[in-house]
Amino acid sequence: MSAPHTASAPYAVRGMRVTDHRFTVPLDHADPDGETITVFAREYTDAELPQAEAERLPWLLYLQGGPGGKGPRLLQFGGWTKAASSRFRLLMLDQRGTGLSTPLTRQTLAVRGNAAAQAEFLAHFRADSIVADAELIREALGSAPWTTYGQSYGGFCTLTYLSFAPHGLRESLITGGLAPLTGPADRVYRATFRRVAARNAEYFAKYPQDRTITTRIARHLESVPEFLPSGERLSVQRFQMAGSYLGGNTRMDGLHHLLEEAFVSTPDGDRLSDTFLETVHGLVSRAANPLYALLHESIYGQGKATDWAAERVLEEFPEFRPDAEEPLYTGEMVYPWYFDEDPALVPLKDTAELLAARKDWPALYDPAQLARNTVPVAAAVYSDDIYVDRDLSLETAAAVRGLRVWESPDFHHDGIADDGEGIFNRLLAMVRGEPEHQEAAEAAAASGA
Repeated sequence: MSAPHTASAPYAVRGMRVTDHRFTVPLDHADPDGETITVFAREYTDAELPQAEAERLPWLLYLQGGPGGKGPRLLQFGGWTKAASSRFRLLMLDQRGTGLSTPLTRQTLAVRGNAAAQAEFLAHFRADSIVADAELIREALGSAPWTTYGQSYGGFCTLTYLSFAPHGLRESLITGGLAPLTGPADRVYRATFRRVAARNAEYFAKYPQDRTITTRIARHLESVPEFLPSGERLSVQRFQMAGSYLGGNTRMDGLHHLLEEAFVSTPDGDRLSDTFLETVHGLVSRAANPLYALLHESIYGQGKATDWAAERVLEEFPEFRPDAEEPLYTGEMVYPWYFDEDPALVPLKDTAELLAARKDWPALYDPAQLARNTVPVAAAVYSDDIYVDRDLSLETAAAVRGLRVWESPDFHHDGIADDGEGIFNRLLAMVRGEPEHQEAAEAAAASGA
């Protein structure tokens, strides 16, 4: 079976040949004759290649981070896409519910009915469904087993792919995305809270003046109403979400630039600047990506409720509390108060509560299949990643037969934004044993993978 499929005529964008693909897939893959949704993907090939030659290249499916992230919109080849475009037809997938796929927002979810109906609908938007979509798409495109490149949550999806549809894979590359195969979500947040605390310490050591300004902003927000452009009052805990900057190498410095413009003098005294509030709004609003907040904890849910794991584990780390003497910035954790404070999420509060309480999440991985894996896999693990813990990643790597690890202290979670070409070439060389990169392959083997 393959998905009914339409494709646009190819069009040119700055040295790229671009084709838009739309596929019709079952909402519930266990009920192939039931309700359907649309999944969108965009193909990119090198326009300098004759079209017939480009169409003979093997496919590479890019699995984006998330949950709820749409495929990248390329303006030109660069970084890893530049490296890959000479060897592959690139397919950027809008995972179900994102981008130009059948959308999933507070507006469209209202059509589903009450909170229970919405939660049941959302249960079909995890990695298992994404992988089943990918297999139907591969067959519709007439592709042989293809190469996948998974960043962050895309790596989680890759592990699901290796578990349940390894026949569809030629080889898989993973960056910052080796999920724990077992155990409750609590262990993930316990590990990542420690990583985020260490990253805060690193940041404040680099910019010691920002320790004072961060605390000043927190105390100011407790006593002086400040409002985001969308109209709601900015809370301390929501301001702490600016810690998303800490997940990257160069992005960390963006937090410093934000704080530099925090306060302005007004007739009413010092207030937070419009520039600051506008930027913070872009960091904390989930209007463009509600799936992230709704399904984030569920990506760790297998057979039991996640029950707001990050909120519970937070009690073990009082330094992250908004009323701490010197509060720290938080990471990518999701908390129930998101659905009280973000206007885009408020209508989904009851739905989120039902998802947090759901006990019957199916397995996302098959440890037995992974233990006998035969698909070549290489993974970049970043030593100080605050989102996907290094120790848990190496635990997973050891459980996947043949998976080779390249561990690096030089990058954070968004490593492919800093040296995408180098990372892609290294991982591809590792899965293929290419002699010109044998040193990288040997270093990966020496790491214990």
